[in-house]
Order: sequence, then structure tokens, then C-alpha cells
Amino acid sequence: MATSFIDKARISVRAGNGGNGSVSFHREKYVAAGGPDGGDGGRGGSIILQVDDNMSTLMDFRYKRKYVAGNGADGQGARKTGKDGTDLVIKVPRGTLVRDAETGEIMQDMSGSEPYVLCKGGRGGWGNSHFATPTRQVPRFAKAGLPGEAHDVILELKLLADVGLVGFPNVGKSTLLSVVSKAQPKIANYHFTTLFPNLGVVWVEDGVSFVMADIPGIIEGASEGAGLGHDFLRHVDRCRLLVHVVDVSGSEGRDPVEDFDAINAELKQYSPDLAERPQIVAANKVDILSPDSDNLERLRSHVEALGYTLLEISAAAHQGTRELVKKTAEMLSVLPPVTVYEPEYVPKAPVIDASAPLDIHREDDGTWIVEGPWLRQVMGNVNFADYESRMWFDKVLRDNGFFQKLEEMGIQDGDIVSLYDFEFESQRKNPGAGYLARPCSSKIQNKN
Repeated sequence: MATSFIDKARISVRAGNGGNGSVSFHREKYVAAGGPDGGDGGRGGSIILQVDDNMSTLMDFRYKRKYVAGNGADGQGARKTGKDGTDLVIKVPRGTLVRDAETGEIMQDMSGSEPYVLCKGGRGGWGNSHFATPTRQVPRFAKAGLPGEAHDVILELKLLADVGLVGFPNVGKSTLLSVVSKAQPKIANYHFTTLFPNLGVVWVEDGVSFVMADIPGIIEGASEGAGLGHDFLRHVDRCRLLVHVVDVSGSEGRDPVEDFDAINAELKQYSPDLAERPQIVAANKVDILSPDSDNLERLRSHVEALGYTLLEISAAAHQGTRELVKKTAEMLSVLPPVTVYEPEYVPKAPVIDASAPLDIHREDDGTWIVEGPWLRQVMGNVNFADYESRMWFDKVLRDNGFFQKLEEMGIQDGDIVSLYDFEFESQRKNPGAGYLARPCSSKIQNKN
């Protein structure tokens, strides 16, 4: 069935949230005033993509479209850190492109064997033990965990094949693949027998082999959505070499020269780069070519004038197929490797809805505690070990009136401001410019 092969799917993925820090104080017999011992929350689980060579389709994503990793557990007393959330490993076929659903940008090409962290789990919140200082000996607050990353992505399978068989339906592509490899595609004397791509490994000699893909027949208008070719043209994108199979017998009343030009026009319409790909023209069904037909000569003159090599074959009769295999291997030996796409995706700054007010209050020891949903969102995207990231964070706070609000509430130079797992000492830059977030280095902690 045509539905048995799925090569494109859209899914939603979300990493786990970090666990909350704990507020706890040490209690022990004969110890009158135990200090704070609240543990940190655990890290949220990440979403990880892993190649599985036993998969050849994206069928697993047809019905399940939402994937969520485990949340980190909350911290506990006695400085016990909460358990990290369980990572969720999603297996995909080799050759799967991961695209951002909104922009279409390539996030990762899953052609290698290295796993890819698609969504990073949120950092766990600090327990109150982190906030103890000589002047703040009894901190009665802890921090909530940060949310995990979330994405809507499109998975797009592009087969990893060295050679792609292209041509009109029923020209003998599947027969050729079955002859030169151990693949067993469905073969019949009617159009669109092949409903999904077939792969076969072609052995040439010891140490020399290549992968050949049989693509469902292309018809005129395929690049605009006609026939099955539109759905599967993506699978020849990576091919280093195209074998263009043409029926020269005229058994269906078609002209081979017109067929050749029509297929190349569709390839060019779909992708100009694909149209420039090296080709070998396989003139098939020469065993049933009428003696008085000039189809073969006309096709040969036409393709050789364009700089292509033409080989006469009969896939059904095993005629000329060995020569075709050798010529294919010869050309592949000097061509670059299979295309691996470079990531284009650059994480974008989150859209900030600062309409919800922040919860700002001052502890007895003078520390300002600030919390709020949009602040959690922003901090989940900040790398405090990176200067540029911290400067962006400082700008976000300033643009949203954060420092002005603190000033209105009476903050002074040298006061400590605590934002989840980040603390800074406020310092006025200059009159009317608000306050500069200068990190307290001893309090900065990134839990990755």
C-alpha cells in the first residue's frame, strides 16, 4: 500500500521542566540551630534524536505526534538533589532532516550516528542552602525550576543513496534494480507499480559497492504535484549520480527523446542543482526494439550532444547491465560523497509577554526576591556563562521596566537581587539609566 511508506511528519516535542528547590533546615538532636539544607531540584529530561538503521520510514510518527520528556523531581532536605527527569530518546531513520516547523530551517541532518539534543531540559531550581550568607543565615526561600525547551519540528526523510534511478513509469527501473542488486521490488507491466522508494546494494567487486535507489516513476508536472514523483523527488536530492532509464522500444507509443527531455525538465523545475547532477542514460528494452526503428540512434545523438554517456541495456534479459554497473562505479569513484546538509537554524530570542506583573518582595535580610512566568521563560534561554547572553538579559530587564520598578520600591546600590538561579548586586550605571545587573560570581550556577 502507498500508505506503508511515510517520509514526512510533523511532531511537537517538549523537554521536561526542572524540579523546584527545597526550603529546609537541618534538624538533629543536640543541634539547636541547624542551618539551611534544602536541596536543588533535578534537571528536566531532554529530547534526544538517535539514528536507528532498522527504520526505513517515518511511519512511527503517523499517529503519535506529541513527545514529552520527564520533569525533574523537587529537591529535599539534607541537601538532597531531586532526581533528574528521564531523557526521551526518539529514534529516526538514517537520512532524516529535522526542520523548524515555523521557518523551515534545517536544525539537524541525522545522517551520522551521533545523537542530537533537540530540546534541552530545564535547569533545576536552587534549594535554600545556596542563599545562606553571613548576613542571611536563615533564608526561607528557594527557587522554582526552569521550563524545558519546546519545538514544533518537521521530520523529512531523504534517502542516503549513491545512485538514483529516474524515468517515466514502466520503463524498467524496478527490473534493473532487481537485476543488479538483491532488492526485490514489486514488478508488473503497468504504471506506478512502485509506490515507494526501494534501496538496493550493488556489488561491483571486492571492496567496491554502492547504494542504488529506485524512485517511483516521474511524469510531466511532477514538480508541481502531479503523479507520485512529486512526493518522492526529495529522495534523489542526496544522490551523487543519476541513472536515467529510457524505454527506447517505443512499446507504449512514446518517443524516447521527448521522454528524456521531459524528465530532465521536471528535475530542473524541482531543483536546478539536481538537474546538474551527473547522469548515465540507460537505453532500456533494446531487445524488443524494432529493426526499422531509429529511436536508439536519435536518443544517442541527442544525449551525447549534451555530454551524457549512453549505454544500451535490457534489464529483463540481463543484457548490458554489468557494463552499466561498472560504468556507474567508475563515475562514482571521482564524485564527492553523499550530501550531508549543514544546519541553518539559529535559536531565536523568545517572544516576551511582560504584561503579567512580577512578584517582587524583600526578605528580612534585605534580599530582593523576584519571580514571574515571563521571567522564567526568559531565563530558560540565557547562558549566564556567556557575556553576550548576559548583556541581552540585562537589556530585556531594562526594556520591560524591571529596574525602574525596583527603584520605585526603594532598591539601593549594593542590594542583592535574586532571580531563580541567578543573583546579582545592583549598581546604578548613571543617573536615570536604571541599574546594572552585576552577577555575584559565587552565586552563579548553571546546571546543564
